[in-house]
Amino acid sequence: MLEIAIMIEGQNGLTWSRWQSIARAVEDLGFAGLYRSDHFTNAQPPDKDSLELWVSLTWLASHTNRIEFGPLVSPVSFRHPAFTARMAAAVDDLSGGRFTLGLGAGWQEREHSLFGFDLLDVKSRFDRFEEGLDVITRLLKSDQPVSFDGKYFQLREATLLPRPQRPGGPRILIGGNGEKRTLSYVARYADEWNAVYLPKDEFARRNARLDELLRAQGRDPKSVRRSMMTGLRFGKTKKELNRQLAERNQKADHLRSRGVVVGVGGEVKKQLLALEKAGLQRVMLQWLDLDDLDGLTALARAIL
Repeated sequence: MLEIAIMIEGQNGLTWSRWQSIARAVEDLGFAGLYRSDHFTNAQPPDKDSLELWVSLTWLASHTNRIEFGPLVSPVSFRHPAFTARMAAAVDDLSGGRFTLGLGAGWQEREHSLFGFDLLDVKSRFDRFEEGLDVITRLLKSDQPVSFDGKYFQLREATLLPRPQRPGGPRILIGGNGEKRTLSYVARYADEWNAVYLPKDEFARRNARLDELLRAQGRDPKSVRRSMMTGLRFGKTKKELNRQLAERNQKADHLRSRGVVVGVGGEVKKQLLALEKAGLQRVMLQWLDLDDLDGLTALARAIL
């Protein structure tokens, strides 16, 4: 059965009061999980409040009891993999094994420029990402000291202590749609593939491609969970939905063609069922209005 989680954009005005309210609502309403982006600020001005990722996840680990959670995704472009591995193991332990470590190469040029991080060209960025994945997985999975001599990262007999309580550490999620590099990294390093904004037919095609890559690595395709983060336009009534679309000058059919879930309760259910039939196991629905807890409640009642 398709699991339904909520995803929020942390750079879109997230404060402690909003984060705490959303977390409690997601837990109480019965959603499977809560995920958030990892950004310093927005891709375009104006800048808004952006609660720091790892501090917020540490709070979440100790103030919720049921939901799974994690970043979608944390970039190696401004997070050194040694720090990421250490924090991920600690947060997972604190939560009792509910944390998923979502990782990415980084993409947003503005935040890297503003805060002095080198995003690199696309090829170099993915080369660095591959090294980061190697470092993180080795540190989490190896009980022996780890050495690594890469272009971007180096380790010298490094040991991650205390060892993660979960054997091998938290689940590794890799986000993205790229068939050439991203899916190959999923097949080699990940426990979960998180697609982004794909309509069902395109998701099914890339999902089948991932099966092929996993078999080539000697892995059972069933060992990797398939999830997707996608946009949502939901209305409690048709009138409310039409108002939302008109305010953004958007058309429902166009949004659906881009993978966005659009509709009132029954329409949303129909789209989610189609994604489930295409092989999706968990969906992270992007909830943009951080203050609209009434809408989140209505969504839960309509589709859970």
